[in-house]
Amino acid sequence: MQDIAMYIIEILMNSIYANSNNIICHIEIKTSINQLLIIIEDDGKGMNDELLANVTNPFTTTRKTRKIGLGVAFLQHLCDQCNGDLTIKSKENIGTITVVKLPYDHWDIPPLGNIGQMMMFCIQANADIDFILQYIKDEHTFFFDTKLIKQELGEVNIDEPDILLWIKEYINQGIKGENL
Repeated sequence: MQDIAMYIIEILMNSIYANSNNIICHIEIKTSINQLLIIIEDDGKGMNDELLANVTNPFTTTRKTRKIGLGVAFLQHLCDQCNGDLTIKSKENIGTITVVKLPYDHWDIPPLGNIGQMMMFCIQANADIDFILQYIKDEHTFFFDTKLIKQELGEVNIDEPDILLWIKEYINQGIKGENL
């Protein structure tokens, strides 16, 4: 995969398919300790112990359309390749937490990518889910919550094309630290 956003979207889509109502995506870059931390937390259907034990196997999937699930396997490969760590905790009917820790300056770490586009795609996939994005890089913090956006929009749907494009740009500007 060409950027970190592509790895994250695979995990976010798993959360969407798990019938989550709330999904939190936390991305934190700590240059002082050379760490990229990604935490995806959902309140979806979770996994039983057997599925959890095999979740990094590319031939383990809950999909009915095809019997291959590469998202977690690719993420595990990235962690192995970059001396990182992938931890997944899950409880049936409670949800799943995926934690990725990577050395920020490892030569095999792809660029962060388009986080705004990633979030736009996920919102478009299921506008009923409430998404929170927390982005921290050293002293810079950006927070995005679809609940707040939905409140401001009132009767306008969050998945309207103009709103989705605005969300993408808003997030990307916020991550860069530009004035919003």
